[in-house]
Amino acid sequence: MTSTGQGADRRDSDRVVCVLGANDAEEGGELYELARATGAALAELGYVVANGGYGGTMEASAAGAKQAGGRTIGVTCSLWRSRPNRHIDRLIVTDSLPARLAKLLEVGDAGYVVLPGATGTLVELATAWEMMSKGLLARRPLVCMGHFWRPVIELMISQRPGCGELVAVADSPRELARSFPPVRRGGG
Repeated sequence: MTSTGQGADRRDSDRVVCVLGANDAEEGGELYELARATGAALAELGYVVANGGYGGTMEASAAGAKQAGGRTIGVTCSLWRSRPNRHIDRLIVTDSLPARLAKLLEVGDAGYVVLPGATGTLVELATAWEMMSKGLLARRPLVCMGHFWRPVIELMISQRPGCGELVAVADSPRELARSFPPVRRGGG
């Protein structure tokens, strides 16, 4: 694992999708397997998979990416004593939660996939969505997996109809190719 403060060793040709989701998904569970399949699908499309670097869906999406021959980036926070998961190739350590969120959004230059989660995942989804809505972040795919986030999306669209064009829903990892076209992997 390479550890950097800024992720400076990233290749210019890399396209990175950041996968956001819960820390408490357990191996073998439905959510863990969805995250694993999501990471694998993105890697097969040629993307580097980034995430928060810890357990649950973060571990699963990184494991799926590695199993598919892809590379991974973990963005962690020095506030926690948890160790990064074993599937992370490159580690970026931040010193606060706001810095971690900002780095996750920055690293995901090709877009974001949002898995079911709790308040932390909600903050990540809302921040990416709002920043793109306000023009503070370049538009890129923001895809929520499955039905979990549909009520939130529908509620936001009922309040501000135009915001719906910034978010999509995929019912399965195979559908991610609609939002994330295949890319050539960077040379080594």
